[in-house]
Amino acid sequence: MASVIINRPSATSASVFDYGTLGAGKKLVKQGDESRPPTDVLVVYPTVAGTYTVVLFLHGYFMRNTYYEQLLRHVASHGFILVAPQCNAMSPSSNEDIASAAAVTNWLSVGLQFVLSSTGVKPNLDKLALAGHSKGGHAAFSLALPGHAKTELKFSLLMGIDPVAGRSKSNQISPEILTYEPCSFKLEIPVLVIGTGLGSKKKNIIFPPCAAEGVNHVEFYNECKPPSYHFVVTDYGHLDMLDDTAPEFTKCLCKNGTNCREIMRRTTGGIMTAFLEAYLLGQKGDLNAIVADPETAPTSISVHYKLP
Repeated sequence: MASVIINRPSATSASVFDYGTLGAGKKLVKQGDESRPPTDVLVVYPTVAGTYTVVLFLHGYFMRNTYYEQLLRHVASHGFILVAPQCNAMSPSSNEDIASAAAVTNWLSVGLQFVLSSTGVKPNLDKLALAGHSKGGHAAFSLALPGHAKTELKFSLLMGIDPVAGRSKSNQISPEILTYEPCSFKLEIPVLVIGTGLGSKKKNIIFPPCAAEGVNHVEFYNECKPPSYHFVVTDYGHLDMLDDTAPEFTKCLCKNGTNCREIMRRTTGGIMTAFLEAYLLGQKGDLNAIVADPETAPTSISVHYKLP
């Protein structure tokens, strides 16, 4: 465990729901750059020199990795490096996303340090986290499950941010990973599932729900084994954690919360940070505090968990 946190400056003076004390910088790495990533990659990292744990983050359907920059900056400012590849935003299945994410995972060992060489920031890949939003959450679960792709590095933790597996039980996207059997996922790592209270509701009569019942966060959590946590942000919707500067269409597709996106980003980023600290760095204080008193979050949340 010590090797994971060596040279990692403390960010504990700030609440996980507030922007961290380490700041955050970014690099947009193109596929043709010297570091030769297999696809375009957004890297968000602390601005204080040190060695930090890495999180691979997969964006949602019809989205761009850059729409999540403010959320990724929040987590990075607490002492993590976020790597967000640009996947095929238009593909109706997760197969291309899984292959792309696996290729980026294999690139990390050589390419990420090259990208960060001028920053004083070094990646520690002893323990690697995997996360994804919406269809990216489905791709992240698929990549972590056996049989869908091979990676040179192993994942130590998985986070699904309002994951979605299709339009309905009878219309799952490929690969079909939901079994509708409790604790059936063959995962031996801690899992966090963050859901939204409004994701299963229609925006209007034209568009279906963005995270329909039966294929959303509820079923993903149901199929997770311990240790796993399920946080539901009651009053916000499926795309409310995106940047304020994300295109206007992102506010038209899914039912939205009535308050600003900043609150949803702070809530999502804070929960992600607390979970990463607990299960990658052995610092469970923030996670335990949120579970004990959910009212510490910036907005209403419900909490469930399964422990060994």
